[in-house]
Amino acid sequence: MQQSLIDGEKPKTKSKTHPDISQVMIIQGRNNFPISWLNKQGYCEYSIFLENVQRIEVKPTRNMVVGTREHARLEEEFSRDAEPATFEEMIETSKTAELLSRELPVISEHYGIRGFIDEVWMTPDEFVIIDDKPGTKAFSSSIHQVFGYCLAFKDTVQDDRKIIASLRERGTDNIFWSAYFDQRAENDIISLINRVHNLILGKEEFIPTQNPRKCRSCRLKSKCDKKALPR
Repeated sequence: MQQSLIDGEKPKTKSKTHPDISQVMIIQGRNNFPISWLNKQGYCEYSIFLENVQRIEVKPTRNMVVGTREHARLEEEFSRDAEPATFEEMIETSKTAELLSRELPVISEHYGIRGFIDEVWMTPDEFVIIDDKPGTKAFSSSIHQVFGYCLAFKDTVQDDRKIIASLRERGTDNIFWSAYFDQRAENDIISLINRVHNLILGKEEFIPTQNPRKCRSCRLKSKCDKKALPR
């Protein structure tokens, strides 16, 4: 069964934009950042500083453009056959039947994170959180992002069913990495989220990558004043 969230049934929260940092919202008096930042942080957290604090604008990469188009295509195909439902209806239905949903919005006011999950499989026994990525290598930064989705989902549903984090090759059915979102994973991602909040608050400094290969492929490299030098 395919179900999509009814427009207008997304969680309503009192929010405003952060005055100094782009993409950060202030929700119920707490900073709230996109879960995709956990991927950026793992790649090079200084890129978050350049793009969102200094607000440097650069063109999107080819992978970003292709990814956006692929997301839109899959969502359009999915919506043709999907039955509209509220989030609560999805969770209740999944207690006795299997279903899936795409581009599911999740927001955690408690942890200060939000995002859209590419795909969620809901069964009576477990939830599978899927994030689509180009390629088939499970980078730690990609794992951080999907664990962030798991945490926000868990905080939203308040359900005892197991949660599995999965990475899937974009445009295919190939799930090339998966793991249970256990207590250790939860503790690790909460620690990372707390670091990002400290960065936003100015309590810690953004650290640039020391990997020259990352710098060479970074779309912000022409604007960066802390590029790693080749060894």
